[in-house]
Parts: sequence; C-alpha cells; structure tokens
Amino acid sequence: MIDGISNIGLGTPAVSGKSTMGKDEFMKLMLAQLKYQDPLSPMEGADFAAQLAQFSSLEQLSNLNEYTKQAIDANFLLTQSINNTLTANLIGNDVKLATTAIKFDGQNSVRIGYKLPTDASSVKIKIFNEDGVLIKTIENASTAAGETKLSWDFTDNNGNKVPTGNYRYEVEALNTQGTAMTIESYLYGTINGVRFKDTGTVLIVDNIEYMLSDILEVINPQQGGER
Repeated sequence: MIDGISNIGLGTPAVSGKSTMGKDEFMKLMLAQLKYQDPLSPMEGADFAAQLAQFSSLEQLSNLNEYTKQAIDANFLLTQSINNTLTANLIGNDVKLATTAIKFDGQNSVRIGYKLPTDASSVKIKIFNEDGVLIKTIENASTAAGETKLSWDFTDNNGNKVPTGNYRYEVEALNTQGTAMTIESYLYGTINGVRFKDTGTVLIVDNIEYMLSDILEVINPQQGGER
C-alpha cells in the first residue's frame, strides 16, 4: 500500500481506467511516493523493499510474457515453413478427400468413392446441384464390400453437360435386409499443385483448391494407387 499518494495533487501518475498496472506506471507511482512522502515520517525500509520486490517480479513477468510470445511466433513460422516444404513434395500423388462436395470448373470428370462395410443388395449414386435439385442418378453401382471408385463426366440424366458450379453427391446403399447402410463417401483426385495463401496452404487437386484438412489419405500411383 502506498500511503499519502491519493492527496498529493499535481504530479501523481494517472492510472485510472486500467484494471492492471504496468511496470512503467509502477515505477512512476513509486517515484512519486518518494518525492511527496512526509520527511518527518519517511517510508519504512521494509515497505520500500517490498515494493521493489513487487516491481522486480512485475518486470520479470512482463519479460517472460514477451519471450513466450516471440517463441510462439518463431515456432509458428518454422512449422509453416516445414509444412509448405513437405506439402510441395505431394505434387503428383493421388489423394482421398473427406468431402462429397464437387466443384465443376471445366474439368473432364471427377472421381467418386465410397466404402461398404458389407455386401449390399443395391447401391445408387445421386448428384444434386447447388439448389438441391437432383440432376443425375447412377444406378447399379458396385455392391461389393470394401472400396469402390467411379467417375462422373458432369452430364445430367439426359446426357447434357451441366453448367459450371457446385454440386454434391449422396450414396444410397441397402443391405440384404433392405435397410439403409452407413457408409463412407469421399472424392479422389491428383495433386497437381500447391498454393500458399494468407489463410494457409491449399492443395490444387484436379485444378480445384482443397484445404490440407480435407485429405484423408495420400496415395502414391507408383505404389498401387489408381488414376
């Protein structure tokens, strides 16, 4: 507690409006106490030492906070640099993407995948435009347990090329008892580029941007992957 400061008038450091006191304010307040203390009743040595200890602790905490921030920033930049370097090495590999959203921007086709836990009695692929309208149905898809890959050439049920835009697909599978099955659905593509943006690194998969978080699996075509 700093005695006698509240009534010293001019020269008192202004600390109102702040919930915490920085080391500069602390030093000004302590110097003001020394300047305006009553000569007939000087500050006790123990009190002065205690305040010096408080100031030293405050300064150490402030410096520690600054060093921690610098370390976090340095680690972030290092991690980002490593990620960028490693991501560039993925070019040419195939990937499995955890999404059923399809963006058509003029490419010839898109590869669709799904995985059945057991054999199904029937499997049907339904493709919708961004307004939710069903524009394509792929009948008689594979009912075998395991992974299945097929492609869509961006034509509708009438064989007409669909306009560029956003689409999504659903896989409807029934088991041998006629009950809907829970299955995994994803897209396949080939990484043909990497783009470094302010928001993070994105992969160019079949000329469409995807986030790194969209990747389920990276497949090397020379080690058994399919194109």
